[in-house]
Amino acid sequence: MGKYVLKQGRTGVKFNLEAGNGVVIAVSQVYASKDSCKKGIESLKNNANSVIEDQTVRDYKEESNPKFEVYQDKKREYRFRLVSRNGKIIVASEGYTSLQACKNGIDSIRRNADSPIVEED
Repeated sequence: MGKYVLKQGRTGVKFNLEAGNGVVIAVSQVYASKDSCKKGIESLKNNANSVIEDQTVRDYKEESNPKFEVYQDKKREYRFRLVSRNGKIIVASEGYTSLQACKNGIDSIRRNADSPIVEED
């Protein structure tokens, strides 16, 4: 099982969702407080089974929020972000070299959504 790792930074608190092997699956935004960060984790849990909008295909079908948006960045790497019902980004991924690896990352989010929270100093 994975874990949510809360990290206090200079400007606030963020979390990483890590798989059981320690690989970071997704990174959150920076929150003003630990409580708001934990609400972000709850939002991820509640939206982990959202549909995937694959923006890498021509004339893709635009899905309504909440959703995972899969896209290519300027380096041509595949990335995803989980967007909440209100349109805010809950988490974003690292870059992947293939579309399938990116979709595997989404599957990993779904498998690890109910992981425990660990706080780092």
